[in-house]
Amino acid sequence: MEPRMSDGASTPRATGASTTSGERLVGRRSFLGMASVLAVTAALGLTGCDRGPKDAPDEGAPAPGATPGAVDALATAATLPAPDPDPDSPFGVDRAINMATIDDYLGLPGVTYRDMRMLLDPAQYEEIGGHANLEMTLEGFRIVPFPYVGTLQELPVSGAYQGERLFDVAWNDDGTVAGAVPRFAQSHQILEDLFPKDGPVFLMCGAGGYAGMTRQLLIYLGWDADKLYNVGGQWDYVGDHPVQLIAYDERGDAEYLFWRADYASIDFDDLTPVDS
Repeated sequence: MEPRMSDGASTPRATGASTTSGERLVGRRSFLGMASVLAVTAALGLTGCDRGPKDAPDEGAPAPGATPGAVDALATAATLPAPDPDPDSPFGVDRAINMATIDDYLGLPGVTYRDMRMLLDPAQYEEIGGHANLEMTLEGFRIVPFPYVGTLQELPVSGAYQGERLFDVAWNDDGTVAGAVPRFAQSHQILEDLFPKDGPVFLMCGAGGYAGMTRQLLIYLGWDADKLYNVGGQWDYVGDHPVQLIAYDERGDAEYLFWRADYASIDFDDLTPVDS
């Protein structure tokens, strides 16, 4: 049965995605513009210093004309601990920045926050004690479903999404990417817009799996591993900055509040398939 928002309007399906996915979207594409990092060649200003045109630039200073986002990303990156995937975590969740500490790292300038879950996932995550429906996300996280980005690894649950995606991905047994082939002419550009390369990217999902897959795919495609953090699974979150997306009444009926979500809609019908 089609879930409905509280105002009685049906949540639209993802155009071009499998109709068995049950996924609902709340908007069309609204891709983030990616701030570009310019060469670090000059100091922020000359106040208090007597520098000639031939003086060497201060190390770490942004170039003249660098965008505020690029400056923020450089400054924030310098203060963060380096990514440190836990070898004991099956998904490589970071040992320093994770669901136990994430509240200390929310709202940082220059950081990209991404929740990699579907709004309504066909995979039966209740089989492992999780939630297929995206009941809650965190403040500042934009939802970019990984099943729409690349082929899923084999999951320990039934019903995994099998619909349209940006990349066909082959996985190694150790969870790294063996190969990734774009299905659309715009596939690379979409990732570059949604996952800016110039600063830290925090990746979250339910248990850490979709976030880990995203991190591995981005690394394979050329992103800097030292800027990519798998911050783990929101199912374990007990902090102070949740965003409730599904509420239940006294009868247990769901009210979908997906308009609260910052959602990156990928409309596959608007994309150009790559000739096979």
